[in-house]
Amino acid sequence: MIRPWKPRGSAVLSPTAGRSGPAADVTAPMRRVLMTCGVFEPGHRGGGLVPAVAGIIDTVPDDVEVHFVTLDRDLGDSRPYPGLAGRWSRRGRARVFYLTAASPSQWWRLLVELRRRPYDVVHVNSVLAPLSVAFLLATRLRLIRGRTILISPHGELAPGALALKATKKRVYLRCLPALLGGADVTWHATTVHEAAQVRAAVPAARVVVCENRVRLSTRARPPAADPCAVARLVFVSRIAPVKDLGLALRALAAATVPVGLDVYGPIEDPAYWAQCEALIARLPPHVTARYGGEVPPGGAVDVFGGYDAFVFPTHGENFGYVIAESLAASCPVVCSAATPWTPVLEAGGGVVVAERSPRAWAAALNAVAASSPAERAAARARAGAAYEAWRAGRGEESLYARRPAGRVAVGSGGRGDHT
Repeated sequence: MIRPWKPRGSAVLSPTAGRSGPAADVTAPMRRVLMTCGVFEPGHRGGGLVPAVAGIIDTVPDDVEVHFVTLDRDLGDSRPYPGLAGRWSRRGRARVFYLTAASPSQWWRLLVELRRRPYDVVHVNSVLAPLSVAFLLATRLRLIRGRTILISPHGELAPGALALKATKKRVYLRCLPALLGGADVTWHATTVHEAAQVRAAVPAARVVVCENRVRLSTRARPPAADPCAVARLVFVSRIAPVKDLGLALRALAAATVPVGLDVYGPIEDPAYWAQCEALIARLPPHVTARYGGEVPPGGAVDVFGGYDAFVFPTHGENFGYVIAESLAASCPVVCSAATPWTPVLEAGGGVVVAERSPRAWAAALNAVAASSPAERAAARARAGAAYEAWRAGRGEESLYARRPAGRVAVGSGGRGDHT
């Protein structure tokens, strides 16, 4: 378990969690958390990682003080956010520092300030990102006084994700125990599915499960328009190998009926996008595909509302916030089996394609394209109903919620279990 700094109190982090509990004990000592993530608001190119981290910050209890360090620009952007670089700002109960990674003076000034106080938890939102490695190393060298470490890999340890640049990641994970230096470490997973992936990659890992907070309506939005004669498919995600847009395009090359695909998302990997453009150029005349640019922050549900299905052959998602956004717009999802959404999709939210082959995906996409407008409208209604059923069963609580009798739960909604 994660143990806060004992001289300031006797509270410990407990692996036991339940539904919403009482307010924090005002007599308990203030707990301090140092959190890091390489991308954050106002950026949006980090995909579901941004709302996931925002959800953690927005549910911080009153007895927790958070200092959050992020980078001063969006993923893949060379320009910093206007007026934020090298400055602290306030987000709810958290102070946020926007760091220019290439500025030694900012690093020095930041470390001087962070060394003024010990932290109960150093929480890194990635196990592989350079910013996380830097803060784990700083804690190992005692440049930062962190009593415990919490690591949220956010899907980085999914088998599909680990298969990309596999040798580099395998070597790093073997060296990770030396980097951690025997520290008291807990891993945070957002689902039981991800907890199993963490233990498979790090066999000795101690894992707590806490669901992501979803900042979406509890009711599904009705479709923006009736289905057209030709099925409209959409891909909304980062354009990178792990999301596997290429598999969807290879499958569409075998489509036997007219169908259209619109692609939205930041081009994270230009070389991979060039491969996708080559696949688009070879599509048959009755299949169209076009790139629509990036979706503005908060605009994904609006985009999904105009389509018959979201095509998502991802190699792995620890949660898959974009799937929730699609279902919230009553847009069915044609998805790989590498997400925790399989039960929801099989209950009416869409289709799960277990096999990672163009032939299997062509069959699934052909089925959507060949369905009538009335059948696609019915599928949209089922997707919205599946979303509402899933949403009604969720309990959302802070990763740092204090429990009765001075104990603290690292978990949420009856699923914050130590595994």
